[in-house]
Amino acid sequence: MLKADPHPDYPPEEGRYLRGNDRSPVAVAIVLHCDEDKIPPDIEALVRAGLEAGAALAGTVQTPNVGFEKIVCNVVANPNIRYLILGGPESKGHLTGQALKALFENGVDERKRIIGTDAPHPFLYNLPIEFIERLRDQVELIDLQFEGDPNQIRKAVWSCYQEDPVDFADYSLFDPGAFPEPPYSGSLTWRVTKPWAVPPEEEKGSFDRAQAMVERLRNRTRGRRKG
Repeated sequence: MLKADPHPDYPPEEGRYLRGNDRSPVAVAIVLHCDEDKIPPDIEALVRAGLEAGAALAGTVQTPNVGFEKIVCNVVANPNIRYLILGGPESKGHLTGQALKALFENGVDERKRIIGTDAPHPFLYNLPIEFIERLRDQVELIDLQFEGDPNQIRKAVWSCYQEDPVDFADYSLFDPGAFPEPPYSGSLTWRVTKPWAVPPEEEKGSFDRAQAMVERLRNRTRGRRKG
């Protein structure tokens, strides 16, 4: 199947993840429900299982705002990633798993709040809407939340590599090849850490900056296609 080069800046955002095979069709996100300096062995085992099985990226995610934004940026910078495996427990304070599933199912509203989640602050304020839409077009979520067996994570990653569809849990998985659009240069456009507290006039200015960045991306993409 056809593979593509990630963006030269891939992965653009730092975080609690490990980088694996850039040609892999799958990334792994394990919900972290404790302080990052107290990560329990069972969470570490799930992350390692994903990486060892061949994931492009495998790590933890704690918050349904900046944490999700970093995932989006890194994934849309690599067109080869077509699946995101969600694993681990729920974070009672953040409802991270619920929010990620709602993001894939429902998207965001005009304020970039994830639709259909009870998470307290599920805003993706630092992202252009095009990045969010690209994630939902490019990637399928594989819901293994509450799965504590590393072998299940390994089997899910293996299934995503197959040339012909294989049944895994409730999914039919195979590697469809790279998403047929150029990667986005996916670093965060700005760094609002409390988007729910942003006044409307500042929000508009941030929105205008994001739109200008998106237009630059479009122009670069058109230039590559003409070349």
